[in-house]
Amino acid sequence: MSVEVTNINGGNGNEAPAQSQDKRELLCLLKLLRKYQLKGTEKLLCQEANVSSSDLASICESDVKSVLNAALTSSDDGHDVKPALSQASASEVKAEVNAAEALAKFIGDDDFDAQQYEQAYEELRTFVEDSLDIYKHELSMVLYPILVQIYFKILASRQVEKARGFIEKYKSDLDGYYIEGLFNLLLISKPEELLENDLVTAMETDKFVIRMSRDAHSLFKRHIQDRRQEVVADIVSKYLHFDTYEGMARNKLQCVATAGSHIGDAKRQDNKIRVYYGLLKEVDFQTLTTPAPAPEEEDDDPDAPDRPKKKKPKKDPLLSKKSKSDPNAPAIDRIPLPELKDADKLLKLKALREASKRLPLSKDQLPSAVFYTVLNSSQGVTCAEISDDSTMLACGFGDSTVRIWSLTPAKLRALKEADALRELDKESADINARMLDERSGEMTRTFLGHTGPVYRCAFAPEMNLLLSCSEDSTIRLWSLLTWSCVVTYRGHVYPVWDVRFAPHGYYFVSCSFDKTARLWSTDSNQALRVFVGHLSDVDCVQFHPNSNYVATGSSDRTVRLWDALTGQSVRLMTGHKGTVSTLAFSACGRYLASGSVDHNIIIWDLSSGSLVTTLLRHTSSVSTITFSRDGTLLAAAGLDNNLTLWDFQRLTEDYLSNHITVSHHQDENDEDVYLLRTFPSKNSPFVALHFTRRNLLMCVGLFKS
Repeated sequence: MSVEVTNINGGNGNEAPAQSQDKRELLCLLKLLRKYQLKGTEKLLCQEANVSSSDLASICESDVKSVLNAALTSSDDGHDVKPALSQASASEVKAEVNAAEALAKFIGDDDFDAQQYEQAYEELRTFVEDSLDIYKHELSMVLYPILVQIYFKILASRQVEKARGFIEKYKSDLDGYYIEGLFNLLLISKPEELLENDLVTAMETDKFVIRMSRDAHSLFKRHIQDRRQEVVADIVSKYLHFDTYEGMARNKLQCVATAGSHIGDAKRQDNKIRVYYGLLKEVDFQTLTTPAPAPEEEDDDPDAPDRPKKKKPKKDPLLSKKSKSDPNAPAIDRIPLPELKDADKLLKLKALREASKRLPLSKDQLPSAVFYTVLNSSQGVTCAEISDDSTMLACGFGDSTVRIWSLTPAKLRALKEADALRELDKESADINARMLDERSGEMTRTFLGHTGPVYRCAFAPEMNLLLSCSEDSTIRLWSLLTWSCVVTYRGHVYPVWDVRFAPHGYYFVSCSFDKTARLWSTDSNQALRVFVGHLSDVDCVQFHPNSNYVATGSSDRTVRLWDALTGQSVRLMTGHKGTVSTLAFSACGRYLASGSVDHNIIIWDLSSGSLVTTLLRHTSSVSTITFSRDGTLLAAAGLDNNLTLWDFQRLTEDYLSNHITVSHHQDENDEDVYLLRTFPSKNSPFVALHFTRRNLLMCVGLFKS
C-alpha cells in the first residue's frame, strides 16, 4: 500500500514552501487570537487546521506584525491572498478581532491584574472614609465613576463573575440614585455588550465631571501620588474631569443636589453663554383696533363759532398699556417669525380681553380645579392636551388613534364644500364663521393615520392645526378645519416621544429615542435644526415663551437648553436622579421647572443655569407640570394620583433675596414651606394640566380600574 503526501492546495512536494508559508500565517492568526483572549475561536481553529498549541511557541510578535503588513500590502497592490479559512469564517474572525481590540482599550494594560485594581479601590475607599468630615462628601463623589471603570476593565478581561462580585461587594458604599445604573450594568452578560451600552458609551465619550473645592482636590491628588496608585491615577486622567473652585467644600445636601446624571456635574463653561430669556415685545393692539382718524375741520371757523367740538374716541385702557422693553429679551428679528394675519390679530385681541378678567392667584386665593376623566378607553390614554383657548381636548391612544372633544357647547365643524366657499364674501367681518358648515358639527372627532401608539398631541396657537407623534417614528400635522392629515414629517428613525408648537406658531420641536431633538417648520418636511448632545433618548421637550430657545429632558438625567438660531447647547443642568419626564417654563421666561421619575421637581434659573431648589412631595413619577397664567403658582401632578400647588412667587422672592454662587446651592427646603395645597384624585393618574386664561385649572386623567 502506498501513501501519497500532498499539501493543502492539492499540489505536489514542490509546493512545500507555499505550504509552510500558509501554516506560518495560520499560526500568526492563532497567536493574535490568543493575545486578545478569544479562547473559543482559537480552540475551534486549532481543531479545524489540526494544529497544536505548542506550535505557537515558535511565533513571536514580530512575525505577527510582518504577516499583517504583508497581507495589507498585498491587498493594496491588488494581488490575491489565499485565505486559510473560508470567506465567512474570515469575516467572523475579523469581527471578533475588532471587538477584541475595542475591549482591549477598556483594559489598557497587557498584564491586567483584577486583584490589583480591587486593592487600589479598597485603599481609595478607606481614604475617603478616614478623611475629615468637611471634605468627605466631595471626595466620596469619585467612588462611583472609578468603581464603574474598574468593573468595565474586569468585564472586558472576560472575568464576568469576578466583575459582578466586585460590584456586589462595594455597591452599598454609593448613594441610592446610582443603584439603578449599577443594576443595569449587572445585566451585561458578555464583554461584547459593553460596546453597545449607553452608560459605557457616555463615559467613553465624555469625561465624568466632578465639582470639587481646591482643597479637597489637593488631598485627593496627594493620596493617589503618595500611595503609588498608578491604576487609579490612570483612570482619573482618562475618564474624570475635576471642576475646581475656591472656597469651602460643599456639604452632603449640596453635593447630592446636582449629582445623579450619567456624566456627573455640569462644567461651568457649559453655562457661560448668555441666554436671552426675556419675552418679546407684544404687538401694539391700540393701533390695530383704532380706526384711522377722519380729516379734522378747522375749529376757528368764523361762519360757525357755536359749532360743538367733536370728541375724540376714548382709548381702551386695556389696550393702551404699552409693554416695556425687556433688556433680557432677544431682538424681535433674531429668528424669523411669521407675520400676523388679521385673523391671528383678532385671536390675540380676544385672548387679551379674556386675560383682563383673570383671577389673581395667591396662597389666600387658590384656583378652582376641574378634572376630566377618560373612561372606557380600550387601549388606554397615552397623552392629553387642551387648546390655549380651553375649548378643545385632544387625547392620544395606544391603538394609534387621536381623538378631539369640544369642551364647550359649540360643535366641531368642518369647512364647506368648494362651491359654497366660492360664493362667500371674502371681505365680510365674520368670514371665518361663514366658512364652516353648521350641518357638519360634531362633539367629537377621530384622526386615523398613525401605525403605533400616539405619545403626544399639540395644538397650534391659532387652534387650526394639531400635531401628533407616535411610535411609528413619524409626526403628523392635522387640519382642524378639514379634519384630515395635511403633512407627515419623517426624520427620526425611532419612536418620537414628544412634540411641541412654538408659542408664536410656525415652528415646532420634537424629540425621540434616537437621542436627538429636531426643530421643524410647518411648511418644510425637512428638519431645520438637529440638537445632538444627550447621551440617551430625549423624553420631553418644551419651547421657551419667546420661541428662541428649546428645553429638552433626557434619560441621561440631564436638562439642556438649546438655541434655536444656532442649534448650540447653551445650558446643561444636572440634579435629577432619574429620567426627566416633563418640562415647563415660567411666565416670565427666566425659570424652568422639570419633573422626573425620581418623584422630584427641580426649579432652574436660566440666567446662570443654577439649581434654585428641589420640591419634594410626590411619591411617584411626576408626569405633568404647568405654571399659572400670572406666574404666581406652580401646579404639578403625577402617577401617585395627587395634584400639588406650590407658591412660586414666594419661592422666587426667597431665591432673589438670598442669591448664591454657582458652586454652592441652597439647602433643600422643607417640603411644606412652599406647598399650598394637595388635591387627590380618587383613582386616576394625571395625564395633563392646563390653566385657562382666567386661571381656572383643568386636569385630565385616566380612570384606573
